[in-house]
Amino acid sequence: MANKRDLKKDINYVLGDIIEAVYVWELSHAEKPTKESDAIIDEAISTFDELITKVNDRSVENKKAHFKGINAELESKGRALIDKINKLG
Repeated sequence: MANKRDLKKDINYVLGDIIEAVYVWELSHAEKPTKESDAIIDEAISTFDELITKVNDRSVENKKAHFKGINAELESKGRALIDKINKLG
């Protein structure tokens, strides 16, 4: 992990792309937002808030390991959200 700024950008891009994918799914299916798609967006937003809070935690002793753990958590939660998007259709 390069630094805090890059990790924040990664979190923003990954979760932003996931939210955008939900909007694209809604548009391609010519439907109004469903409860399931709204739930995915809400989960992505709460995941963003949770991860950014962890990144900004200054009480961590080993920052490298802390950031590596956050990056792994972003990857696992991102994959889970993508799986939920794939199950919508």
